[in-house]
Amino acid sequence: MGLKIQHSHHNSHHSVAVKVNDQMGNNKRGYTFIQANRAWLPKLLFIWFMVMAIVSIWIYGYMEVENKVRRREVLGSMCDQRARMLQDQFSVTVNHVHALAILVSTFHYYKTPSAIDQETFADYTARTAFERPLLNGVAYAQRVIHSEREAFEKQHGWKIKTMETETSPVRYEYAPVIFYQETLSYLKSIDMMSGEEDHENILRARATGKAVLTRPFRLMGSHHLGVVLTFPVYKSKLSSNPTVQQRIDATAGYVGGGFDVESLVENLLGQLAGNQVFLVNVYDVTNSSEPLIMYGHQNQDGDTSLLHESKLDFGDSFRSHQMICRYLEKAPTSWTALTTAFLFFVICLLVGYILYEAAVHIVKVEDDYQEMQELKVRAEAADVAKSQFLATVSHEIRTPMNGILGMLALLLDTDLSSPQRDFAQTAQVCGKALIQLINELLDRAKIEAGKLELEAVPFNIRSILDDVLSLFSERSRFKGLELAVFVSEKVPEVVMGDPGRFRQIITNLVGNSVKFTEQGHILVKVHVVEHTKAPADSKSETYLNDDEPISVSYQLKTLSGREAADERNSWESFKNLTSDETSGYDMEASENVTLMVCVEDTGTGIPLSAQDRVFMPFMQADSSTSRNYGGTGIGRVRSVCSIADLIKIFPDIIFVEKDSFISDEESGSSLRLLDWKQNGIVLKLPKFILLANSITGTEFEKAKAAGFEDTVIMKPLRASMAAACLQKVLAIGKKRQPIASSLLQSVLSGKKILVVDDNMVNRRVAAGALKKFGAEVVCAESGKAALEFLQLPHNFDACFMDIQMPEMDGFEATRRIRSMERDANEQINDEENGTKRELHLPVLAMTADVIHATYDECLRNGMDGYVSKPFEEEKLYQAVAKFLKSKPISES
Repeated sequence: MGLKIQHSHHNSHHSVAVKVNDQMGNNKRGYTFIQANRAWLPKLLFIWFMVMAIVSIWIYGYMEVENKVRRREVLGSMCDQRARMLQDQFSVTVNHVHALAILVSTFHYYKTPSAIDQETFADYTARTAFERPLLNGVAYAQRVIHSEREAFEKQHGWKIKTMETETSPVRYEYAPVIFYQETLSYLKSIDMMSGEEDHENILRARATGKAVLTRPFRLMGSHHLGVVLTFPVYKSKLSSNPTVQQRIDATAGYVGGGFDVESLVENLLGQLAGNQVFLVNVYDVTNSSEPLIMYGHQNQDGDTSLLHESKLDFGDSFRSHQMICRYLEKAPTSWTALTTAFLFFVICLLVGYILYEAAVHIVKVEDDYQEMQELKVRAEAADVAKSQFLATVSHEIRTPMNGILGMLALLLDTDLSSPQRDFAQTAQVCGKALIQLINELLDRAKIEAGKLELEAVPFNIRSILDDVLSLFSERSRFKGLELAVFVSEKVPEVVMGDPGRFRQIITNLVGNSVKFTEQGHILVKVHVVEHTKAPADSKSETYLNDDEPISVSYQLKTLSGREAADERNSWESFKNLTSDETSGYDMEASENVTLMVCVEDTGTGIPLSAQDRVFMPFMQADSSTSRNYGGTGIGRVRSVCSIADLIKIFPDIIFVEKDSFISDEESGSSLRLLDWKQNGIVLKLPKFILLANSITGTEFEKAKAAGFEDTVIMKPLRASMAAACLQKVLAIGKKRQPIASSLLQSVLSGKKILVVDDNMVNRRVAAGALKKFGAEVVCAESGKAALEFLQLPHNFDACFMDIQMPEMDGFEATRRIRSMERDANEQINDEENGTKRELHLPVLAMTADVIHATYDECLRNGMDGYVSKPFEEEKLYQAVAKFLKSKPISES
C-alpha cells in the first residue's frame, strides 16, 4: 500500500506540474493589446508630440487668420462708413448747386428785365453758403458767342480774360464769369472755357444737362487739390427728351462751384472717431491705369498689407472715384493666439505624457498581474501539494492511531480500577489530542482555502471538558495548580454544534492558562447567559497588572482564596449563582441556548495595550525572552470545608482533599475520633473518598486506615472519573449510557455489517466498536473478498469500506457493487411487471483521509457516506442514522 501511495503521489505531482506549465503558458498568451505593443509606446509619444506641435501651429495660424479677418472687417466697415458720409454730403451739395442753376435760369432769363444782378447774386449765395459747406464758392459764367463779345464787353465794361488774367484770344465761344460769390471774386471776367478742364466740363455739362466734375487740380487761391462742379443754365424750357443739339442751343450759361477735396475730407474725418487709427486716400480712377489722388499722400506710411476700397459716386457718370483705407500701424502680435497655441501644446504634452505614463503603469500592472497569476498558479500547486502531503501524513498517522484508540476504547469497556481507568482515559485523551492536532493542521489548510465549514452535530459539553482536563492534568499537577471545571445544571447535557471547534478553543485557552500560570488555580465555568449575573453590592477598583489596569475585587473569597480578577468569580457570587440554578430560565421552552464559557487563571494577565493584538496570528502579549510570570496575580488561599462542617450536612459521601487530611492528621484529629451521634441517635457513617493531585503508597495506606474508601480520585476532578468512582464505591452499575451510545445502539443493534479493510488491526478495532453497539460484524481483508460476500442475494445491512487497499481499492469495489445492484434491479423490475423495487446497500467510506476532496470522490463513486478513522460515536451515529432505522432498546 505504501508503494501505491507513493506512485499515486508522483503522478499527482506530475499532473500538478503540467497544470502549472499549461496555466502559465495560457497567461503568457493572454497578453493585452498594450502589453503586446509596449515597444511602440515611446514612438507613439514622439508622434503625439509632433502631431500636437503641428496642431498648435495650425491653431496659431487659424487664430491669426481670424484676427486678420476681424481686422479687415473692421477696416471695411469704417472705410465704407466714411465713403458713404462723404458721398452723401457731396450729393447734398450738388443738389443745392442744381437748385441755384434753376434759380438763375428762372429769374435771370425768364424774367424781363432780369431780376438778378451781381449784388443780388453775391448776397444770396453768401446767405445760403451753409447749405453748401463743401464748396469754397459758386459763380455763374454766361455763354457768349464771338459775334456777341464786343457788345457783351461794352455792356459790362470789362474785357474777357483767360485763366492767366490776360485778354482772351478770339474764340468761337466764351464763358466769362458775370455773377460770383464774394469768396470767388478773383474769377470776375475770367473765361472758364480758357482752361482745359473747365472747357471740357462745360461742353459735357450742356450736352448732358447734368452735373459734371473736372479732374483733380490745384484750386486757385488755396492751392489745395479740388474739383469743379458745373451745371448748365438754359434760357428756355426744354422738352421732356431733348436732343444734344437742342440742349446746346438752349444753353445760356453755366453755374459752377469748386470743391476743396482735402478740406472736405479733413473735416469729415475730424468728425469721426478712429481717425488716428486709419489712413484715408481719395482717388479719381477714371483712368484706372493712372489714378489721380484727390486726398492723401501716395507714399504715406501705414500697413499696406491690408487695404480696403470703397467706391464713391459723386453724380458724374463719366468720372469714377474711390476711397482707399488702411491701418496706420501694422497688426500687433496676437498674444491671444500665441498663448492659446502654446497652452494647447503644453496641455497636449501633459495629456500625452499622462497617457504614456498611464499606459506604462497599465503595462506594469498587467505584468504584475501576469506575475501574480503565475505566482497564484504556483501557490495553488503548492497548496495542492501541501494538501496532498497533509492528507498523506494524516492517513499514515491515523492508521496506527486508529488501532491505539480503538484498543483503548475496548480496554475502557472492561472492569478497571480507578487508577487504571485514569491512566487509560488519559492515554485515550492524548491520542485524541494528537488526532485533533492533525485535524487542526487540515483545518488550517481549509481556512486558507476558505473552505472551513462548521458542523452541527449533537455533543456532550461535559464530556469534552473532561477530555480537556485529562489532557492538562499532568502539567497542572507538576506546577501545583488547581485545575477545575464548573458546569451549571441549567446547561443541557447534549447540544447541537461543532464539537471539534469547541474542543479546540477550550484546549487553546486552558493550554495558555497552564503555560502562563505559576501558582494559584485555573477555573473553567460554563453557564447559561441568563444566569450569569454579578452581585449588585460588590465594589471594585482599577489597578495595574505590572502597572497596568485590572479589576480587583475587595471580596477575597474566591475558589482558591486569592483576590479575583473579576468580581463575579468571588465565592459569594459563585454560591449565589449555584443557589439560583433552580429558578428562572426554562431551558425546555427554547430550542436555542446561549452559553458563556469562562476560563480564569491566576497568571500574569494580558495588559490592556496588548489585548488588541493577542488574536492576531503568531502574536503574543509579551515577546520578551525573559518573561516574568510574577506580576500581581491572584493569590492562593485554600477554602476547604472542615470535617466538622461536613458532619453538620449529614452526607452519604464526603470528598476530602489529601492536604486537608494530612493537616488534620498532623494536628491530632482523626475521622475515627469524631462523634457521629446526634440527640443520642447513632448516625450512619458516610463514605470518605480522597481527592489528590498525587499520592504515595504510604499516604494511601494511611487514608485507608483512617476510614477512607479503597479508591482515590485524581485531580483535576472530572465528571467521568467521579462517576466511575461512585459506581465502584456504591456498588451500582451504569445508570445510563451516553446519549450518543444509546442512539448508536438503537441503530446498530441486530444489524449485520461487513467491514472491509486490508489492515488486521483496523478490522479488529472497527469490529469491536460496532459489536459494542450490538451489531453483527463480518470482516473482509480486500475489495475482492468484499465482492464475494456481497454477491446477490446477501443479508448485509451496511458495509464499511476502506478506500486505500491493494489490488482493488474501495472506489473500484463500490463501483462493482453498484453495477451488480443495477443489473439485479433491472431484472427484478422486469419480472415483477412494473412494480418498481430497488436494491441498495449503504456503503460508508472508512479511511484516515479526511480532506473534503476525498469525501466528494466517495460520493462520485457511489458511496453513501464517510466515516473517518478512528471511530467517534457522534460522527458514527451521524453517518449510519441516515440509512439504518433505529429500534427501541431497553436500558440495562
